[in-house]
Amino acid sequence: MKLHCEVEVVSRHLPTLGLRNRGKGVRALLSLCQQTPPNQLQPSTGDGPGGPHLACLLVSTMKDKRGSRYELKGNVERFFTRFVDDGKATVRLKDPPVDVCLSKANSSNLKSFLSAVRLAHQGGNISASLAALTPVKASEFENFKTKMVITSKKDYPLSKNFPYSLEHLQASYCGLVRVDMRILCLKNLKKLDLSHNHIKQLPATIGDLVHLQELNLSDNHLKLFSVALCQSTLQKSLQSLDLSKNKIRVLPQQFCQLRKLTDLKLDDNELIQFPFKIGQLTNLRFLSASRNKLSCLPSEFRHLSLEYLDLFGNTFEKPKVLPVIKLQLPLTLLESCARTVLHTRIPYTPHIIPYHLCQDLDIAKTCICGRFCLNSFIQETTTVNLHSIAHTVVLVDTMGGSEAPIYSYFCSLACYSHSSAMLK
Repeated sequence: MKLHCEVEVVSRHLPTLGLRNRGKGVRALLSLCQQTPPNQLQPSTGDGPGGPHLACLLVSTMKDKRGSRYELKGNVERFFTRFVDDGKATVRLKDPPVDVCLSKANSSNLKSFLSAVRLAHQGGNISASLAALTPVKASEFENFKTKMVITSKKDYPLSKNFPYSLEHLQASYCGLVRVDMRILCLKNLKKLDLSHNHIKQLPATIGDLVHLQELNLSDNHLKLFSVALCQSTLQKSLQSLDLSKNKIRVLPQQFCQLRKLTDLKLDDNELIQFPFKIGQLTNLRFLSASRNKLSCLPSEFRHLSLEYLDLFGNTFEKPKVLPVIKLQLPLTLLESCARTVLHTRIPYTPHIIPYHLCQDLDIAKTCICGRFCLNSFIQETTTVNLHSIAHTVVLVDTMGGSEAPIYSYFCSLACYSHSSAMLK
C-alpha cells in the first residue's frame, strides 16, 4: 500500500536542544513494506511456519529514493486525525521519537492508509497490503503534479482521473458544458481556470474547494453566480474572480460576503447594477466592469478604495434633477423594526426570521448619516468623480469623462436638508 503526499518528519528532541524544525513538508511516497525479522531465515507469507511478515513504514523522497524506515508493530504512540478530511494527519512514533506529519493527501486514500498503519501497529496481518522493501523509482513521483494546463479538447483526460495533488488546473477551450465532478475532488486546488468553454451553471460544490484562491470562468455561458457559492468556504479563500464575457445580469446581494476578493473582472456581461453592499468588499483593489448595462452606481460604491477601476462603455444615465421621495410618516412597524435591527447589529438568518425579511434587510439603504432605511427614504442621483475611489481610472466614455452617476439615500427630510445645505 502506498500514499502520495507531503511529509515532514519532526523530531521531538529538537525543542529540548533549542532547535526548531523547518516547518515545511516535502513531496514523498509513503509505503507499507514487509521486513523479515533477523531470526527468520526464509521469507514467508501469511501465518505459516515462518510467521507473518512485520510491517514497516517507508518514507521515500526524490532526493532519498531508498527512504527512511520506521517499524510499526507496537511503535505508534498516537494518531492525530482531526483534519483527515482535509488530507492532513500525524503519526507519532515511540522509537525514534518523531512525528510523521502528512499533508496534501487524498482524504480517502489517507484514511485507508492510516487504517492499515493502525492494524500494523496492533500486530494484525496485512501481508496482502505490503509492498517489497525496495527503493522507489523516479516515475512513481510523476503522479505528484501540482500544475496541469489543458488547452484543447483532444488533450482533456476522459479515461483517467486528475492527479489529486493539483494546485493549479487550467482546462480552457475544451468544450465543457458543465464543471467536471472530478475537478471538485481536487481539494488542494488554489487556482482553477475554466475559461473559454460553454459552461452554463456552476455547482454549489465548487464552494467545497477550501483552498481555492483564483477562479477564472471568463468566456462561458453563465447567467448567474449563485447565493450558495457566496455563502460557501469561498468567503475565506477566494481572492481573484474572473466572470467576464458571460451573460450575467445581476449579482446576488450575498456576493458582498466574498470579502477576501482583491481582483474582480465583470467585463462584457449584461450587468444592470452592482450589489447594494458592494462597499463591504474592503479588500477589493482591482475592479473591471466595462461594456455592461450599468445605469447608476449604488451609494456604497464610494466606500471602495481601489487601485484600478474600469467602467468604460456602460449606459450611465444623466442625474435626475428632482429627488425621489418615498418617506412614510409615521414609520411603519416593519420600517421601525428593520432600522433597529440594522442599527444595533442584531444578527439575523432565515432560521430566525422569514427569508423574504432577510432579503429586505440585505438590500437596506444607508443614509449619509450612517443610519439605515428600508422602504422610507429620499433618493437623489448625483455624480461622483471616480478618481476619488480609484488611483487609476479608465475613462467612462470616449469624451474623456471620469464621472459617473451614483445614488444617495436619506432616511429623513432633516438629513436631506442638511446635505443640500452642505452642498451649497
